[in-house]
Amino acid sequence: MPAELLTTKRVEKPWGRHSLYGGFTDPAENDGPIGEIWFQSSELSDPELLIKYLFTSEKLSVQNHPSDMEAAKRGLPRGKDECWIILDAEPDSTIALGPLEPMTREVLRASAENGTLEGRLDWKPAKPGDFFYSKSGVVHAIGAGLTLIEVQQNSDTTYRLFDYGRPRELHLDDGVAVAELDPWTAEPQGGVVEPGREILVEGPTFVLERWTGGDRRIDMPGNARGWLVPVRGTGSVGGIAWKAGECLIVTGNEDLDASDDADLLFAYPGAARI
Repeated sequence: MPAELLTTKRVEKPWGRHSLYGGFTDPAENDGPIGEIWFQSSELSDPELLIKYLFTSEKLSVQNHPSDMEAAKRGLPRGKDECWIILDAEPDSTIALGPLEPMTREVLRASAENGTLEGRLDWKPAKPGDFFYSKSGVVHAIGAGLTLIEVQQNSDTTYRLFDYGRPRELHLDDGVAVAELDPWTAEPQGGVVEPGREILVEGPTFVLERWTGGDRRIDMPGNARGWLVPVRGTGSVGGIAWKAGECLIVTGNEDLDASDDADLLFAYPGAARI
């Protein structure tokens, strides 16, 4: 399976939108709002990574996720590190990352229960072009008015700590137990390693690179897989044509042809550094 163009799954969410971004088709007026578009493989039942587009009209819940170690304690296959590239944002859009000041687990739980947790978080302005990496354990919330690409470990384990009064289940025991209690700080980025190639994330669970247009060779070690996410532009890889708004999995060694205006993300598991 040298290259595979992934299929899309449109996911309705109460905080989603009827007006989507770019070339995505808006949902019908009588359909529910679309909050996420997932990219899925027909060949792989449990790939390491998952790529999504998110479209928000309201704040998402305050939540966090377990690490691989904490997930294993709970009998889960993996934890969830994730990151976001902001494509579009309303002027007052924000993302919450970590507490404003260090807190205890007792304070975290109490503020989740009494409704003050939202005000204890560090709500950062979010604008097009911004990038945020949220490792497992970080208490976070994606704000309203955003369109973004999310790159994450393939896990649906979310511990919801606060949900603005929506009638959904909270997961305070697990969420408080795995929470990072200190203010969030940005992880060091690899930076530009060669012309047209920048490393945005070099974490233990996945690496995310950003590439400019032009032709290049993709060399994945062994049978490792990489996820090609065209943000802008057109091209082909392994004989498969692609355009912005799609996603492909590339295995092994392939030639990539990309238009000069292309803006590409390339993600792969941390153990498969190229």
